[in-house]
Amino acid sequence: QLQLVESGGGLVQPGGSLRLSCAAEGASLEAYAIGWFRQVPGKDREVLGCINMYDMKTYYKDFAKDRFIVSSDSAKITVYLQMDGLKPEDTAVYYCAATDRRWVQVTRAILHRAYFDTWGQGTQVTVSS
Repeated sequence: QLQLVESGGGLVQPGGSLRLSCAAEGASLEAYAIGWFRQVPGKDREVLGCINMYDMKTYYKDFAKDRFIVSSDSAKITVYLQMDGLKPEDTAVYYCAATDRRWVQVTRAILHRAYFDTWGQGTQVTVSS
């Protein structure tokens, strides 16, 4: 059974960068699309983007495409979220999640939490001076 483990969160100053990792345990990620999400207390969990682990195509929400990049290692075991130009409003718990490519067509249309059913535990990112 697929399990996802996020890491790389922490405290960063405004304007700084962080790279989060989402590592697979128990399975290769090739059969999945992996999404990155974030959540602030009291608000809905919002999607940033996702990657189709078969062809490595990426899809982003409009607000995220300038400062966030989703990528994967060549072994398709770890997915990354590179975050640049961080702002205090980027402070949140960041999650990765998986959806099985057998059941969904991976396009920009799946950029919604309802399509993803395997979640990591989250990693806190705090942007503050």
